[in-house]
Amino acid sequence: MSVSGKYAALHRWLKAQPAGKSRVEMSFKRIEEILQAQLPRSAYDYDAWWRDASEGSSHVQARAWLDAGWRITALNRSNGSVTFTRG
Repeated sequence: MSVSGKYAALHRWLKAQPAGKSRVEMSFKRIEEILQAQLPRSAYDYDAWWRDASEGSSHVQARAWLDAGWRITALNRSNGSVTFTRG
């Protein structure tokens, strides 16, 4: 599946990570730098925005990391960070 739109840059960035790298912790601000756009307010306010919903999620942001082969294993909205794990 091809990811397009606002989250395509995050998809490409995650796909470009070296094969040996299995975990990436990122600040929300770093994700915004990659996207060259602000995350929606809901990303800052709700855990649900970050849920993988791996069982067929149709959320475009989740498709960006899931289709790149990553999933979210930790979220800390209070400090604005998320951890992606490959696989």
